[in-house]
Amino acid sequence: MTSRNGTGPDIVILADDLTSAGDGAAPFRRTGHEARILLSAGAAAPRPAPGGRTVPAPGVRAIDLGSRLLDEEAAAACTERAARLSSDAALLLKTVDSTLRGHLAAEVRAAWAGSGRRAVVIAPAFPAEGRVTVDSVQYVRGVPVHETDFARDPVHPVRCSDLAEVFPEAVAVGPDRVTELPARAGDGGLIVCSAASDADLDRLVAAVPHLDDVLWVGSPGLAAALARRCARLPGAGAAVPVPAPARRPLVVVGSANPATRRQLAALHDRADVQGVTVGDDPDATAQALRDLTAQVLTLRTPDERRTPTSARALARSLAAVVRALAGEGLVDALVVTGGETAATVLRSLGVTGVDLLDEPEPGVARGTPLGHPRVPVLIKAGGFGDDGLLLRLCDLVRQPPARGDHA
Repeated sequence: MTSRNGTGPDIVILADDLTSAGDGAAPFRRTGHEARILLSAGAAAPRPAPGGRTVPAPGVRAIDLGSRLLDEEAAAACTERAARLSSDAALLLKTVDSTLRGHLAAEVRAAWAGSGRRAVVIAPAFPAEGRVTVDSVQYVRGVPVHETDFARDPVHPVRCSDLAEVFPEAVAVGPDRVTELPARAGDGGLIVCSAASDADLDRLVAAVPHLDDVLWVGSPGLAAALARRCARLPGAGAAVPVPAPARRPLVVVGSANPATRRQLAALHDRADVQGVTVGDDPDATAQALRDLTAQVLTLRTPDERRTPTSARALARSLAAVVRALAGEGLVDALVVTGGETAATVLRSLGVTGVDLLDEPEPGVARGTPLGHPRVPVLIKAGGFGDDGLLLRLCDLVRQPPARGDHA
């Protein structure tokens, strides 16, 4: 794939938080593309080369706009600006949360305005995690999303499951009507697509002849379908060596989602895992971790859901503790859950982005930070995965790579 003007990036992903950027880009890495997550829109700007030319990063750029933490007006403004700067991309994907959290309508309309695309295809289904769209209604494991735990999200509680209400001007297209997509896209406007399986998503992506005709809007399910269509030949992408096995990983849990808390409890059932809960004094928390002897350490926020202000304060405390331990070389791999937590931790370490290695599980991105320390990092959204996910991720970072293993 090449960009519209031949000089821009191949694929750009605009995300409202870091986990969304990671799980949007990871499927493209799996299908042979070089992929990089950037922690700010500014980091995505092309860099001057000798002679005054600007050379953008090739492959996939997934940009964390941090817009989920902003008010709606500011979120829309930064999204429109980023979409306008990325309008030359051959494929432009605006990721959205598969549970419809965030400034969904405002950001989609803003991205459309900046993108220069005639039409928008909206498909938020993520079948691998039980999140499907039926007759324009979003379900999580059979329950309308506004009736699930996501309705109690402390920052962006989900009030509506019906995308026809969120986008009243949109045309609805079901899996049996995807052949209508080229004509609908030609007419312009918003198109909401229902999908209950990966095959449904593959069919809707295949139905659009030219990917740069539309702005794509969806979750990791749509990203994976687009990545399958854009797959590169084996060996076409740069090989990224699998990191050496970690001696002492640190699991950092900033998400209060019940799924993550169950995963953490399952991890602590093992004898080689110890951890602490962050308090108001990061120095005391760091010392408590130094005193532990287990091979796997965990650092978490309290179980109770917090106000946005207190949640951000806790994220900063987590980051201070991680910075201290990583700086001392006491941990050599990070497994981080929660988008705000991951972004705060990485920025505190001076990291500007992450070069992606692979997607070891749906919704999990593994890579190497740009900057210091260059320890392997795995980033997971709070609501993803079964109860054994953190166990498997810790085992993964501690395993030696297979002989000749590359991403």
